Amino acid sequence: MRMKAVVRHHYGAPEILELNDVDTPVPGDGEVLVQVRAASLNPYDWHMVRGEPYVIRLMAGLRAPKDHGVGIDVAGIVHAVGSGVTDLAVGDEVFGLGDATLAEFAVSKAIRLARKPERVSFESAAAVPCAGVTALQALGDKGSLVAGQRVLINGAAGGVGTFAVQIARSMDASVTGVCSTRNMGFVRDLGADDVIDYTADDFSRGAHRYDLILDAVGNRSLAELRRALAPQGTLVLCGAPKGRWVRPFSLLAGAAVRSRFARQRLVSFMASVTTSGLDALAASMQDGALVPVIERTCELADSGEALARVEEGHVRGKVVIRV
Repeated sequence: MRMKAVVRHHYGAPEILELNDVDTPVPGDGEVLVQVRAASLNPYDWHMVRGEPYVIRLMAGLRAPKDHGVGIDVAGIVHAVGSGVTDLAVGDEVFGLGDATLAEFAVSKAIRLARKPERVSFESAAAVPCAGVTALQALGDKGSLVAGQRVLINGAAGGVGTFAVQIARSMDASVTGVCSTRNMGFVRDLGADDVIDYTADDFSRGAHRYDLILDAVGNRSLAELRRALAPQGTLVLCGAPKGRWVRPFSLLAGAAVRSRFARQRLVSFMASVTTSGLDALAASMQDGALVPVIERTCELADSGEALARVEEGHVRGKVVIRV
């Protein structure tokens, strides 16, 4: 069986993406085949399309990508199940992570999927997996946030940030969001108690100190971030600066080294998306406590243009691809 899918045959700008006919994948052990109804885009996707930083190519292919598909976030309907899958069945509506999800069908490991809440659209569910779980783990597992603490979210209007503001507020924390001028009212509407316009004010030189800082951007130095952190506070890094070589890792590496000698906790991580984390987010969406923010919804054929928008770094929430 053939299907439509977004592919790339070499590394480059998002404009290289093509919509082609390809073979429909077959689920293996512990996998399911999802009929994709929607997918969403993440910074991860443009990094993989460009093959930058270059260390990515050590696993993805030195001269050209080994796998031509694009995308990881997915929401859709289980079309077929592989051996060993007992928790999901054909016809179930699911969301989570998959392989090459900018396509009509995509394979996913069952342990990276959860049932989609009935009240939530496929488009909204597709916006959640990578960014939502990152925010959840950054605040909870890594940040150990508790009620009453002061948390600052740098990049509060972005994909991870919009989830982080809502999750932190639901945990009864005092939330400060950092964003551009045009997004100040938007971030406050998400639930932030205070909003800082980074074009006018430098939070690292302000009077306030925060128990937890979540940096989802990577545009500030480690010294600046630590200056705004309480003496025994926690800094969680899940964003990184752009660059082809060492620069994307400089902030993360610096945090790993300094964390050994500082009273402050300095943590960098990549989210691990599993059914349990997705289930927690699904419950919050079902009761209305968590609402995915979608800046725009595009068609599969417009994936290149949509990914270029994500690469610019000023998306409010998420960009979703409707399949």
